[in-house]
Amino acid sequence: MDMSIGALWASMGLVARLVVILLFLQSIYSLTIAGERYWRFRKAKKESLQFALMTTQYLKQDRPQEAVAASKKFKSSHLARVVAAGLLEFMVEEQSSPLSGYDVIEAARRAIERATLMTTADFKKGLGALATIGATAPFVGLFGTVVGIINAFTGMAVTGSGGLGAVSAGIAEALVATAIGLGVAIPAVWLYNYFLNQVERFQVEMSNSSSELIDFFIKKHGGSDAIGSAAR
Repeated sequence: MDMSIGALWASMGLVARLVVILLFLQSIYSLTIAGERYWRFRKAKKESLQFALMTTQYLKQDRPQEAVAASKKFKSSHLARVVAAGLLEFMVEEQSSPLSGYDVIEAARRAIERATLMTTADFKKGLGALATIGATAPFVGLFGTVVGIINAFTGMAVTGSGGLGAVSAGIAEALVATAIGLGVAIPAVWLYNYFLNQVERFQVEMSNSSSELIDFFIKKHGGSDAIGSAAR
């Protein structure tokens, strides 16, 4: 019995072929998302490291304007987005608002939180699709298998022949759909977990940078109001 790919494809019914095509498209889509997220995350890591080293020196020298200007050069950096949002809000409120030190720092803190949430959402783009493919691909393949087995037994009933030999070829062809489904789902689940761990790492980095930035605001603004903000 010929079990080559061409022979299996030729012997498949319409539903089985549609299932295989769908699984193939899911595989291409998941790999496309994975490739795009990999380069996006890699660039974010590289630029964030460069930005952190540069900004640390600017803040030590009390030059927040230059830190904001530097953030524009690192458009893929998650740290640049968060730090720039906090610095811009702090400088605007401090210069043009009659708010107390506590209120100025709280305004900056809220700006940082908004930037963190938006950046995290940006990092998670496409990960839901990976999770969906990982969860559904085995069932799509199983659907193809069930239909294939039904067709095999239907063919046996029509021809009147019995025994394992009469249905073995049909069952083997049907099980190919399950194998393909698993082959699509396993990498998708692995990639989803990998990228989700990367997002969690970025969240920790943004949280640490936010905390250090709030400390900078407290030291810069001074006064009992700022100290009260830190206590809260």
